[in-house]
Amino acid sequence: MIAVDLSKCTGCRRCEASCAFFHTGRVSNRLARIRVLNIYEIGVDAPIVCGQCKERYCVESCPDTALTVGPLGQVYHSATRCNLCGVCEKSCPIGAIEVFNDYVYVCDLCGGDPKCVPACSEEAITWQREDQPAISLEVFKKSSRKLNPSERRLAHAMRQAAALRKEWFGA
Repeated sequence: MIAVDLSKCTGCRRCEASCAFFHTGRVSNRLARIRVLNIYEIGVDAPIVCGQCKERYCVESCPDTALTVGPLGQVYHSATRCNLCGVCEKSCPIGAIEVFNDYVYVCDLCGGDPKCVPACSEEAITWQREDQPAISLEVFKKSSRKLNPSERRLAHAMRQAAALRKEWFGA
């Protein structure tokens, strides 16, 4: 499972660059499977990436079984099975899946060696290889039903940031 520590993220986007380059040979935040939100208004940068949730909403909702779970808990996307309906994108409570340019972008842990982890010099992104209990996104699912994926990413980041700011400032 990839874990994110917002208190360490500087918003440099090296994670996005390394992810995109590994998967496509090009550097572009639009081609990355991780998204960094720079929330300048509150001074927080927030990487959003698939956390291999307990519910697996994306996999369960895919009508063509184009998404499967790999041995490390990562989500694999089959472009040959996918009809680009966007159901997976709509089902992810935190907006960690995006359909862009006729492709589904979701973290596949780079086949077991996530490139975003070593790219993060601040250690804001870590990969916990041992068996960690899967996180539940049920609470996020209920509160993000009417949001689009971009709004879901922001809402998830704001919830995480609120907890962090409370820790920082005690309010």
